[in-house]
Amino acid sequence: MLPLSPAMKTRLVQQAKAEMSRGRLPQARAALTQLAQADPANPEHPFQLSRIAFEEGDREACVSHLRRAVALAPNHAQLTQHAADRFRHFGLSDDALAAYDRLIAAGGNTLKPEADKAHYLQLLGRFDEAEKIFRRLIKRNPGQAQLYRIFLATKKLTPADPLIPAMERLWTRKDLPDTQRLHMGFALGKALDETGHAEKGFACIARANALQRAQAPYDPAAQDREFARVIAAQEGLTSPLSDGDGLSPRPVFVTGMPRSGTTLVERVIAAHGDVAAGGELGIALKQAYRLFGAGEAMRPLAEEPAEKIRRFAERYTTLARRDVPGDTPVITDKSILSYLILGLLHHALPGARVIVVRRDPRDIALSIYRNFFETGTHRYGNDLADIAHAIKRFNRTVAHWKAALTGVIHEVRYEALVADPEPQSRALVAAAGLDWQDACLEFYRQTDAVKTLSVSQVRQPIYRSSAQAWTRFERELKPFFDAWGDEPWD
Repeated sequence: MLPLSPAMKTRLVQQAKAEMSRGRLPQARAALTQLAQADPANPEHPFQLSRIAFEEGDREACVSHLRRAVALAPNHAQLTQHAADRFRHFGLSDDALAAYDRLIAAGGNTLKPEADKAHYLQLLGRFDEAEKIFRRLIKRNPGQAQLYRIFLATKKLTPADPLIPAMERLWTRKDLPDTQRLHMGFALGKALDETGHAEKGFACIARANALQRAQAPYDPAAQDREFARVIAAQEGLTSPLSDGDGLSPRPVFVTGMPRSGTTLVERVIAAHGDVAAGGELGIALKQAYRLFGAGEAMRPLAEEPAEKIRRFAERYTTLARRDVPGDTPVITDKSILSYLILGLLHHALPGARVIVVRRDPRDIALSIYRNFFETGTHRYGNDLADIAHAIKRFNRTVAHWKAALTGVIHEVRYEALVADPEPQSRALVAAAGLDWQDACLEFYRQTDAVKTLSVSQVRQPIYRSSAQAWTRFERELKPFFDAWGDEPWD
């Protein structure tokens, strides 16, 4: 290839930026490929090529370009942070941990990369390694409440642990910023509950929820309108678009309310040799909103051209294959809000299976309220009455789809699964369209990263202790009971 003049390089850079801003990725890729060939020592070109490959769903090209960019600029902090996030997204744990180690070795303020590394070790099930880092960080940064919360998500403290009085001292500080108090409330509340002070712990959690609610207000009526419109837009999508031949990977959608047991169900199915766990991919609803209108703007899908429905299916399977490692013919997708678009999923992805997880609403409510969710997500979770409303709405939505899609949905009760795992697990595997394998009873032996709050629970055999946990908090849950009213629990 002939060398490019400085003026030509400038024009190609401008062209690539313009094409990317317009979403014309093939044209941007062509310009950047020219630049990368003409200027192979510049890390910016492979970095941008990796971004394009990610959007196009090309996992192999994305990783290859990103590794090239990192090799060219190993000390570039922003690039290395991006690489760590992307490698985590792809489940490339060695690459992600190496990126964190480079950020830490660079010196300066290493709190964030060290905390990120420790959190990632938690997700990988390497709890002892994570604990050593967190305790060291907390000793150096005793006022950083978020460190306590992330650490204690997978750690149960003993009453004699010195972290408890340290957290109590921080909690009583009048100058503690609300954002820090929010994190400390969830951390201290959990620790107090686990060490025999449930009432004091619940008070901390209630304060934390009130603070988070103030930061991210919730409008239940607006969300009701959004959900109702999305469901109505799928009216008439009652049969598959085609027979589904050649669909790869074939998805098994596992859905339910947060904290209902969806991660446990997913891990049972994903222990099968023909299945890979996708976790909360978040692809389907995002693509539906992008192609057919977001929320209340969603158009009637039965009136959309069949080609557009096929484009949705192709986009979903391409991005799912990008995000789920390996080449298994089946993947799980436990994106929580997939229950909103079951009509579209059944229509566009023939062969896909749907499993809905049920759990006692009182246990769901308690678990949602006591756990931290990223501010701005699951906003209803900061108020017990709103949690009751959200669970009822979920139940109505599932009832709608059961009536509209007869025989499509397999339901499993969390309490039945933990009480008698083998028959329930066999039924789950069959509902996923798979033959039974004994490995599905040993799901806790899987070593890939778990990206949900259940990261520690699914690393051990099934246990029953979390069932009926609500009975210890009947007084505190009164706002939930009042909002629920006389409707049956099941």
